[in-house]
Amino acid sequence: MEQQQAAPMARNRKVVLREYIAGRPPREDDMVLVDGGTVALRVPEAAAPAPAVLVKNLYLSCDPYMRGRMRDFHGSYIPPFKPGSVIEGLGVARVVDSTHSGFSAGDIVSGMTGWEEYSLIDRPEQLSKIQQSDIPLSYHLGLLGMPGFTAYAGFYEICSPKKGEFVFVSAASGAVGQIVGQLAKLHGCYVVGSAGTNQKVELLKGKFGFDAAFNYKEEPDLTAALKRYFPEGIDIYFENVGGPMLDAVLLNMRTHGRIAVCGMVSQNALTDPVGIHNIFCLVPKRIRMQGFIQSDHLHMFPQFVSDMAKHYRDGKIVYVEDMSIGLENAPAALVGLFSGKNVGKKVVCVSQELSQCTF
Repeated sequence: MEQQQAAPMARNRKVVLREYIAGRPPREDDMVLVDGGTVALRVPEAAAPAPAVLVKNLYLSCDPYMRGRMRDFHGSYIPPFKPGSVIEGLGVARVVDSTHSGFSAGDIVSGMTGWEEYSLIDRPEQLSKIQQSDIPLSYHLGLLGMPGFTAYAGFYEICSPKKGEFVFVSAASGAVGQIVGQLAKLHGCYVVGSAGTNQKVELLKGKFGFDAAFNYKEEPDLTAALKRYFPEGIDIYFENVGGPMLDAVLLNMRTHGRIAVCGMVSQNALTDPVGIHNIFCLVPKRIRMQGFIQSDHLHMFPQFVSDMAKHYRDGKIVYVEDMSIGLENAPAALVGLFSGKNVGKKVVCVSQELSQCTF
């Protein structure tokens, strides 16, 4: 019997979590870049009979939900990371080898992968093929990926918008918020966003087309600020931060308003989260407040991709991403999310291959 040719080998660097953290945002030294040794560029026989896919990672996504996976908490919709093991997240990758009938070497895919140069995916059914086009591959982690779909499903499915309504978006320059605001404008709504720097405020007004925006750090009274921007009240609030902002919004909501709770980044690092004082407003104003995750709405995904790609090509939606170059810079990229360092969607370029990385 002819012997199988030996598989080529490559070094595999990885970012691993040192240990669980609690009560604070992540620091760079909570993660460490290690040399994972050599890896054979072939799906190992040990993976049989279950199909598997070996990928070379091109882009990695930095997302706020990853903070929750760095603590020893098992009551969420996604399990925590394991200390000493590679960090996981959404990524775009090229298939190197596959024993799954749906994927072949050279395919470009998106899905959950490791923060490493090469990853063995043992649940390849969760990967999606990407058809290369004029849209940058990295945008499949933002505009055409989880953040974009979160914005799309949250706005249309949870918020039930009507033309002419008053919409407020917090963390509006981030990966999700920038898209929510632009979708709302396309729908004929009046849109105001908040952000944490004057640079981001100008981005919201000048690039994303928000009707108005403000720096929440410069507002001593958030309730008064919202009253100033929404003298008739808020119909739709796309919630990304929680805390004092949510309290102020509740006082400014209109009757039958809707609040889509996408995230509460201000509470992510707290072991004793801040309570909401104005929740009573839900009753007299008949406000509908609903938390959601994008995976509950996957029936909408094909329409989302079609709509968003068309909006982008037609120039009706613009998109901003903040890219770090090199796997060694991934910990700093993730940590920066929680101090507002990123402007737009935060992405790490692992490999220049098939990418738009600039070195």
